Amino acid sequence: KQTPGEKTRVLSLKQAMQIPGAKEVFATFFCYCALEQTCMLWTSSYLALYRGLNTQVAAEGASLFFVGITLGRAISGFLTSRLNDTALIRMGQGVIALSLVLMLLPLGTWMCMGAVFLAGLGCAPIYPCIIHSTPENFGAENSQGVIGMQMAFAYLGNLLTPPVFGLLAQNITPGLLPWFLGLLLAAMAVFHQRLLRKVGRA
Repeated sequence: KQTPGEKTRVLSLKQAMQIPGAKEVFATFFCYCALEQTCMLWTSSYLALYRGLNTQVAAEGASLFFVGITLGRAISGFLTSRLNDTALIRMGQGVIALSLVLMLLPLGTWMCMGAVFLAGLGCAPIYPCIIHSTPENFGAENSQGVIGMQMAFAYLGNLLTPPVFGLLAQNITPGLLPWFLGLLLAAMAVFHQRLLRKVGRA
């Protein structure tokens, strides 16, 4: 935490990139936000076009992602007294992985919709925990600059990745959604682990 009178540094992108672990946390944030936004925007299309649900049921199923992430954020608030940021991030990644496996299995409509809910539940702790752990990972003097850069990479993930999946869905199949999200999840987990090693918390 920042102590009274402690100065914060104004960082350029080049300076931020030179901080150990900064590249990894930016990549982690990019992958997380790309996963979240792609799931938000394309789940209803996946359910309707690939799983064969009517449009109303598909929209209702996709809305369960938002229910999951909202409920998960509330639960995460209680869990912070027992688990640290790293544990909560890993737990969230594990729940997302489970949701993608369930989404791939031919277990019926309700299970698929439950998988969408689990995806939101798993996403819930990751964003706030990455932000909360920034001062510990990079020092209070760098935290404001690093968080600002993290937001920039978050917006890039939100902006760039859903259209990429849209091209895949249009030219191949919307059924690639769980695989696409799985690749983003795997990349996020790898970059987060590399971050922990760089800052000596692995």
